[in-house]
Amino acid sequence: MARGQQAKGKNKAENNGAKLGFEETLWKAADKMRRNLDAAEYKHVVLGLIFLKYISDAFSERYQALKKEPDANPEDRDEYTAENVFWVPKEARWPRLQENAKQPDIGKRLDGAMEAIEKSNPSLKSVLPKDYARPSLDKQMLGELIDLIGTIGLGDAENRSKDILGRVYEYFLGQFAAAEGKKGGQFFTARCVVKLLVEMIEPYKGRVYDPCCGSGGMFVSSEKFVLAHGGRVNDLSIYGQESNPTTWRLAKMNLAIRGIEGNLGPQNADSFHNDLHKDLKADFLLANPPFNDSDWGGERLREDVRWKFGAPPTGNANFAWVQHFIHHLSPNGIAGFVLANGSMSSNQSGEGEIRKSLIEADLVDCMIALPGQLFYTTQIPVCLWFCARNKGNGKFKDRSGQILFIDARKMGVMIDRVHKELADQDIEKIAKTYHAWRGEKEAGKYQDIPGFCKSAALAEIREHGHVLTPGRYVGAEAVEDDDEPFPVKMARLSANLEEQFAESDRLEKVIRKNLKGLGYGS
Repeated sequence: MARGQQAKGKNKAENNGAKLGFEETLWKAADKMRRNLDAAEYKHVVLGLIFLKYISDAFSERYQALKKEPDANPEDRDEYTAENVFWVPKEARWPRLQENAKQPDIGKRLDGAMEAIEKSNPSLKSVLPKDYARPSLDKQMLGELIDLIGTIGLGDAENRSKDILGRVYEYFLGQFAAAEGKKGGQFFTARCVVKLLVEMIEPYKGRVYDPCCGSGGMFVSSEKFVLAHGGRVNDLSIYGQESNPTTWRLAKMNLAIRGIEGNLGPQNADSFHNDLHKDLKADFLLANPPFNDSDWGGERLREDVRWKFGAPPTGNANFAWVQHFIHHLSPNGIAGFVLANGSMSSNQSGEGEIRKSLIEADLVDCMIALPGQLFYTTQIPVCLWFCARNKGNGKFKDRSGQILFIDARKMGVMIDRVHKELADQDIEKIAKTYHAWRGEKEAGKYQDIPGFCKSAALAEIREHGHVLTPGRYVGAEAVEDDDEPFPVKMARLSANLEEQFAESDRLEKVIRKNLKGLGYGS
């Protein structure tokens, strides 16, 4: 995500300042080389090279260690796979490629390197970009880019570690998402939203699932959470799925560069029509599905086993996603996901009945209204849903028959002219409120705060017609219940106003006629 001066001051830990400067400097240098390539195309050029640099550095580190062992063979592939290090053939090793960065055949060399790596590492089959030799890709720019990326990993031990490359990869993903605008949202969810979801559901140990995983940001953030809280990453099992083939490849590279083992399936696939984890029951589910997807093929799934709370409308996939999520939860599982605001109040095509059934089944745990402008796909405000299979499982305070509502619409800071970001203190306040409500002692005692949070019983929610808009419960000002784009809404309201003017004229004529019949008026 692009970052302005305001965000620098408000939303970054002090000890990350210097590191972020390095990432920003690197991005600016790389972006200058883009020339005639658009961001969507350039993204794969750059991220493929960063990935290649990462696996080559990891290989080199292992290679040098093996050279010091008396009986070890640094060219033995098994010595690397045993340590979960990718085997890098000689022609694909970074020093050799960088030596030839200024050669006119550098594109062919890179394609050959990527092919050799995939052949030597089955888990990377069909993952890496192999189109560097195409005539439209300026080879001088490519050589300069190789030299630039070659600076990552040099210097101290920290820079040689995979963490610096992982951070660069993640940072670049965000920058490309910003550059691509709406299309960028297909592979990237705002970091602050991902962080909030993770801080809420706390995936310490168990199966983590994202059936629309984009470039894998939910998994990376889950790993960060575990490490930050003294846990072990090996205690998490990662399961994901992504329908877009190029985004699926980005996710595979993103996990690999972080050293995260995850099951994203053998290829990209649609979670509705080709569920690759059909029998999975996840302990934690994190997701940001496409908003209001009207082309999800619902007409072919009318009798699907997942629709326990009602068949979702064929023209909107929101409640198909909700029921897919719940279907894949373990008996004590919890899900946190992003949805368009309309999901909280819509009664169209049976959505209100599905939402009512979910509430009456006591599956909805918490609702959060977010501010607008957090996403690249849309500037409209969205909401977070949290659903739990067993709200009275004994681990925390029994909140059966209750839902926590949080109105966070006034939170966040502008980081550029059109995008906002939740500050760390915003995330902490929201998550702490939720954990206090659940009865976690270290979070303190929960209490309703007018205008911010309210624990509402089922009876009150029924009075509101099973509408889940937080503003109705916390006592805040009226909130827009829909997510209709402003131009569309303005056109609709203008048309309604014209109809009302016409009806007013008609009624005026009728009244005047009646008054005239009574001997009044002209």
